[in-house]
Amino acid sequence: MTSRRTAAEWARELVPGDTAVDVLVPTSGRAAELAVTLAGLAAQDDPPFTVTISDQSPAARIGDDPAVAAMVRVLRAQGRPVRVLPHLPRRGLAEQRHFLLGESAAPAVLFLDDDVWLEPGMLARLHAALSTLGCGFVGAAVQGLSYLDDRRPHETEPFEPWPGGVVEPERMREDAPGYGRWTLHNAANLAHVAAGLDLARDEWLAYKIAWLGGCVLYAREALVACGGFSFWSRLPPDHAGEDVAAEWRVMETYGGAGIVPSGAVHLEAPTTVPNRDVQATDVVFT
Repeated sequence: MTSRRTAAEWARELVPGDTAVDVLVPTSGRAAELAVTLAGLAAQDDPPFTVTISDQSPAARIGDDPAVAAMVRVLRAQGRPVRVLPHLPRRGLAEQRHFLLGESAAPAVLFLDDDVWLEPGMLARLHAALSTLGCGFVGAAVQGLSYLDDRRPHETEPFEPWPGGVVEPERMREDAPGYGRWTLHNAANLAHVAAGLDLARDEWLAYKIAWLGGCVLYAREALVACGGFSFWSRLPPDHAGEDVAAEWRVMETYGGAGIVPSGAVHLEAPTTVPNRDVQATDVVFT
């Protein structure tokens, strides 16, 4: 038995307050994409949230870009605190995410990539799901809408809702039975899955995942209890899969789920992590 608080205990804290969610955005040299991401946040209503941006841009500060600065002003005018924090030298995404986690204090933290646009109401949907399910995290698989006409039924076969909406802890590795679910999040697969479900306008459904990327809302206490991204010091600056490693840790103790419909759109910009030779999961779960 663990001495940590159960998911149900910390979930009771996820009620409207001064700040329910800290939105954490790692970025580097992506001013245009970041401005779109911030525009999506400006279209959200409840719950109350703050935004913290870790800027590792190699040249000018990203907050000085006119489009980014304009959206920061919009968010602040709405009463949403925004911080743009220069964070150099570059030590890799795991370290950047761990730094952002250390700058947070809200009961829930949303790790949002700088190339993801959220449709209106998506933050409220994620927060409602996390509060209701009482698991360690929920996420919205980012959808590449250029693939809307590319239907892949063989990749959506692993879709499986959590029975009764009860999310259980689950050990996930490459040899685990559920690892094949990773295909669910290719292209626009989740958009096709959602189109085949009979869900009301504000309804959502929790489903089983292998992992999620780009838009993940954690119960902060659960992520911290599992070490956050503290494994960053074991990784070279060029690595990938740090989000997967953190999720697998949380899933094993507290459980995690995706929710559909997603409402998170990938901007399909070129990756800023071209070198993927080192996967964090290979190092963390040796």
